[in-house]
Amino acid sequence: MNTSTMPTTSTPEVLSRLPSAPLSRVFGLDRGSAIDRYYIERFIDANRGDIRGRVLEIGEPVYAPRYGGDHVSRVDVLHAVAGNRKATIIGDLATGAGIPADTFDCIILTQTLCCIFDVFAAVRNCHRALRGGGVVLATVPGISQISRYDMDRWGDYWRFTSLSVRRLFEGIFGGQGVRVAAHGNVRIAAAFLYGASLEEASPPDLNRDDPDYEMVVTIRAVKGLS
Repeated sequence: MNTSTMPTTSTPEVLSRLPSAPLSRVFGLDRGSAIDRYYIERFIDANRGDIRGRVLEIGEPVYAPRYGGDHVSRVDVLHAVAGNRKATIIGDLATGAGIPADTFDCIILTQTLCCIFDVFAAVRNCHRALRGGGVVLATVPGISQISRYDMDRWGDYWRFTSLSVRRLFEGIFGGQGVRVAAHGNVRIAAAFLYGASLEEASPPDLNRDDPDYEMVVTIRAVKGLS
């Protein structure tokens, strides 16, 4: 680091104006909605045409009924362990156990890959589970606090960049079928880390993306027909 470019103002003085503790430790959910869901749901909405036929979601059926509507013939819910009454498939994305091949027209995979250590295997198994022409709509965290709920149960392993997920998905789906975008900026990322809610953020801030502050990365990947 070139210290000659460092600011001459007192760093402790600057830092002292920031809160020393988060406003929320649960992503602002105790104050309203989570900020990252703004980008996630905007992405899902923009690609609602892909949510059709037989759809797989993780944990619970959140987005397929809302955005797919009558275009969805069946929604399956994947959960890693028994006990989730909403689950129709008990399986493991990392190993592929329990997950049928060439079955789904769409897989909705929001903020899930960060909780799977072997992300390469997980993406390969998503590809395997899709029918030809099927689509995975995935989102991953870039800048984010630890999810304590996940960390204490199955793990919270990864944060991603647009480049890392592009290489990950293109290596499995091929370059022509993958579209990646990143969303966020320094103000929104800081607000998210502090636990502010979506309702406390302003639309001009939410809709301004800075490529150096990737808070949420979105991926649309299509399985080739051949």
